[in-house]
Amino acid sequence: MSLDYLFRRPDRVWALTLEHLTLTGTAILVALVFAIPLGILAVRVPRIATPLLAFLGALYTIPSLAFLALLIPSLGIGREPAVVVLAVYAQIFLVRNITAGLRGVDAATLEAARGLGMTRLQEFWRVRWPLALPVMIAGLRTATVTTISLATIAAWIGAGGLGVLLFEGLQRDDPNRILAGAIAITALAILTDTLLRFVESRTAIRRAQAAAR
Repeated sequence: MSLDYLFRRPDRVWALTLEHLTLTGTAILVALVFAIPLGILAVRVPRIATPLLAFLGALYTIPSLAFLALLIPSLGIGREPAVVVLAVYAQIFLVRNITAGLRGVDAATLEAARGLGMTRLQEFWRVRWPLALPVMIAGLRTATVTTISLATIAAWIGAGGLGVLLFEGLQRDDPNRILAGAIAITALAILTDTLLRFVESRTAIRRAQAAAR
């Protein structure tokens, strides 16, 4: 086993990396469309928070290949069912951290905002949401890195991405292809995690500076 394929075909590895990023980014954006209102709802209606998170956790335990297979009769093969599955898996991380972040804002800060004459909507978007951002970004980081890993399986149904190299390597008994795919996926996950950790830390610093004023 060597890095031969990685050096011989960097153009293909790069093209598959872009496909992988597109698939991951699309899934996360779709997931956020649902996770943000669900997280806000869980804070506004506390009694549904526990059953909602339990349900999302149960969805996450469904094996990925089985989940994809269940969607093939209705959505076919390709990117669409892959995005649906990845977006569903991301919900538990996103909703949990959105809920925790919004709940974790200090009550005295919210009371002070109301004392300044802010409406509930202003208080939410100008105070609660910005203060909750570091926790929410931590959830986004976990969801994104997890999705990068899970998106590998999407190649099984023709959704593209770096998983193509792994499946091709297995089919052709080509360990160099498998190694190239594994290295590219690992590097992508590490770089994404590092970038989002930086954003998370910068957001936390800004929050601390704002609280000190």
